[in-house]
Amino acid sequence: MESLEAFDYATFSDRNLGFVSAQEQQRLRESTVFVCGVGGMGGACVLALARAGVGRLVLADIDHFEMSNLNRQVFAFTDTVGEHKAEATAERCRRINPQLDLTVLHGDWPDHVEAAVRRSGAVVNGTDDLAASLLLYRTSRRLERSVVDAYASPLPSVYVTRPHEPMPEERLGYPTRDTAWDRVDEAQRRAAFLCEAEHVLLHSSSRNYIDMGLAADVAAGRRSRMSFAPMVITTGMLMAYETIALLLGRTTACDCRGWFFNPYTARVEHPRNALAAAVLRPLVRHGIRKLLDGAAA
Repeated sequence: MESLEAFDYATFSDRNLGFVSAQEQQRLRESTVFVCGVGGMGGACVLALARAGVGRLVLADIDHFEMSNLNRQVFAFTDTVGEHKAEATAERCRRINPQLDLTVLHGDWPDHVEAAVRRSGAVVNGTDDLAASLLLYRTSRRLERSVVDAYASPLPSVYVTRPHEPMPEERLGYPTRDTAWDRVDEAQRRAAFLCEAEHVLLHSSSRNYIDMGLAADVAAGRRSRMSFAPMVITTGMLMAYETIALLLGRTTACDCRGWFFNPYTARVEHPRNALAAAVLRPLVRHGIRKLLDGAAA
């Protein structure tokens, strides 16, 4: 059995070759990625990036692992429950690559966000908090960094927002455009969530694969978001693919609108064209209102 001292990066990354060239592997080794939120999708993305040989990771989270995380978060184990997510994730990443350069940020990560974004070749949004996302996107645009993200969707999804593309708050119509990130109120959070839900229901077949009654309870704030390991982990892997493409300067078909992967029908669902979306949007909004009214009854 090989000892920790016997670790060799070339041997560790050798089977990557063919998917990437030796020069690209070295580029990954020299790259830095900032992952903000390392629970579900963010944690799965971190796992793939660490195993792909990315050399430097900045990991940020405000939470500790809980029992409810065990169903989907790749670094959540019975022996990590109670541990800080970013610290536990970093420790297990070191078991994959002892040479990995890791920076861990806790609840004070907003104080360090500019430095973290500036030193990174790509930014991954693994948070599920509107205020945190606003800070991450606004900082990334100002520093001309691309952000890899995913929708709150029952289907795996991914989208990449480059500095010249509209951020989610602009593209989806969040009521936060003139609000400081740390001044977002509960009404704005609720409205932004509904904007995202409208986009997901309008541009994917997600409604066919989830209990819409429970989804209405989520939208009404009466229960936590539903999450399922195959969906969450697949999404994290899609995010890792796009992150690696950014680091290597590769072109992909993913833009700020992104796409959804439907594993039930084995196809990719791209956003509808503007005309079709305009026709269907009133129907989707009516359906959402009906669901919320039913949940409130």
